[in-house]
Amino acid sequence: MKTLITGITGMIGTHFARMTRDKGWPTVGIARNSASSRIAASPDPDIIRVDILDRDALENVVKDFQPELVIHMAAQAFNSISWQTEESTHLNNYQGTVNVLRASQRIVPDARVIIACSSAGYGNIRPEDCPLVEERFLRPITPYGVSKAATECLGYQYFVNYGLKVFLPRLFIHVGTGHPPATAIQNFARQLALIAKGKLEPEVRVGNLESARDFIDVRDGVAAMMMMLEKGEPGDPINICTGKAYKISDILNRLIRLSGLDIKVETDQALFRPSDEPLLLGDNSKLQAMGWEQTYSIDQTLKAVYEDWLSRI
Repeated sequence: MKTLITGITGMIGTHFARMTRDKGWPTVGIARNSASSRIAASPDPDIIRVDILDRDALENVVKDFQPELVIHMAAQAFNSISWQTEESTHLNNYQGTVNVLRASQRIVPDARVIIACSSAGYGNIRPEDCPLVEERFLRPITPYGVSKAATECLGYQYFVNYGLKVFLPRLFIHVGTGHPPATAIQNFARQLALIAKGKLEPEVRVGNLESARDFIDVRDGVAAMMMMLEKGEPGDPINICTGKAYKISDILNRLIRLSGLDIKVETDQALFRPSDEPLLLGDNSKLQAMGWEQTYSIDQTLKAVYEDWLSRI
């Protein structure tokens, strides 16, 4: 199955490419010239330098490659950053998705399309509302959450109006290697790796440690989305999550134990967000009904992330 991946140099895009190539599917990807990762810096002939906001260039790629599967992961992907980059978050996530869906519908209308939706779309929730089911009304409260709820609505619109086979995975927090330090886990792991390498004083700066999140290993998440293609239905949102939440303080303590370091923890007000849901926990009954099972434990995921940062520093 010929596969086109937008955002192929990002964490999720990279793991998708690995899986599709392992299946023997011809795979090419799109990345901006400004994409910053080790993958982005490599001279990979199957990475095409195109910004998804450049509609003509994007459509030329689709015309030339004629994909049977489009995996749309390109986005401003960080909730925290969206407060400082509100305009570009909406532009990239909304208009970028419009361009991908329009190109798919016009040029390869029989293709299957996966677009990255987000649990941030649930938004204004209370702990007693969890675990969150897919039928719950979306009430996002962050710029990123709003952009991703709009992304999901676009996918549903193209499915209903044009019959485009759009799959709507509602991603909870994916964790894995090759990620920038823009999330709590990556930030903690990077600081600990710097301390272990003697490049930072033994002090970890943190924000809100009281919130709890449903974290999923990116390898499990990609496997779940591939299962959606086989057993799911277009237009039907499905939570991609484990059904278990961990407090950020617990994650930090696990990483500190893993590092074996003697660490002082300092609160940094600059790391707090204007709003922060106390609990984000998903119901993954739909996913389990398809036969999905979690492969990687939280400790296996954290170990992989910490060792990745040790190798990157």
